[in-house]
Amino acid sequence: MAKKLLRVLAGERLDTPPIWLMRQAGRYLPEYREVRAKAGTFLDLCYQPELATEVTLQPIRRFGFDAAILFSDILVVPDGLGQQVWFQEGEGPKLTPVRTAADLKPLAPDRVVAHLGPVYEAVGRIRAALPDEVTLIGFAGAPWTVATYMVEGGSSRDFLHAKGWLYREPSSFRELMQKLVEATVRHLSAQVEAGAEVLQLFDTWASALPEAAFREWVIEPTRAIVGELKGKHPAVPIIGFPRGAGLLYRDYVAETGVDAVSLDTSLPLGWVVDELQQHVAVQGNLDPAALVAGGKAMQDAIANIKQTLAGGPHVFNLGHGIVPQTPPEHVADLVAAVRDVR
Repeated sequence: MAKKLLRVLAGERLDTPPIWLMRQAGRYLPEYREVRAKAGTFLDLCYQPELATEVTLQPIRRFGFDAAILFSDILVVPDGLGQQVWFQEGEGPKLTPVRTAADLKPLAPDRVVAHLGPVYEAVGRIRAALPDEVTLIGFAGAPWTVATYMVEGGSSRDFLHAKGWLYREPSSFRELMQKLVEATVRHLSAQVEAGAEVLQLFDTWASALPEAAFREWVIEPTRAIVGELKGKHPAVPIIGFPRGAGLLYRDYVAETGVDAVSLDTSLPLGWVVDELQQHVAVQGNLDPAALVAGGKAMQDAIANIKQTLAGGPHVFNLGHGIVPQTPPEHVADLVAAVRDVR
């Protein structure tokens, strides 16, 4: 019988939804913190296949999730393109900014796969080590979100450099996005060839764009990536996550070709049932803060999500990633509650 996650992503409704969590491998786990302390920099951890394999497998061993997601980062793609990327302890990612057409010239999509060989080695190791019933998910950042980091030089609240560029010089910004589309297709295709069975595209900052720009810089690049990947790997399902897109989730689902959509915390579940779940599988949207709190609030939220989304294909997940303050015992309680079929 096919794996639970693959069945749901193919459109099947299951009485007990498969469960995995975004950032399920991370700082909330003491065993992760031990490996992280030995790894050197964060990118060193991503690029050491034996360590990336170990931290990917840790939450599978501890909680028995239905899927493992490769331990990596969305910024390995700009690193592979040739941009300087590093992680400042306590501050997050830093990049030498790309802000003009001239800055684009050194960025080479055809070097990405060779540069990221250790990532694909980790994919192969993880797939070989996983229990037969557990699905392996590969991922990448979507072009708009990755572009924001590349242009801003790190995290941003207002994205003024990236948005200023796309409004002032859309033709050269489009060149950056085309390079990212090509690099992302290469990166995700290599993950599939190494053993990934499902792919997820994270567009974490989709909410930063108004409707017309959302269509051009979120929907269109995603549609291009999905189309190319479906041509190369037609059996591999793709989950999209346009976080914060609100009503534009509907157009994203209708126009990109994704097989499933990950729901952020803000989406009303009744609207999801009416507007999204009849077209694609849906994934999410428990508030990560409810997982930190645990107890009755978490249990009530789990029950509401399960009940509301029970009529169609549903993958249980969070509305965003696990936060470091999360008690591991609350994650165990979550898994038990999702799988309780009483």
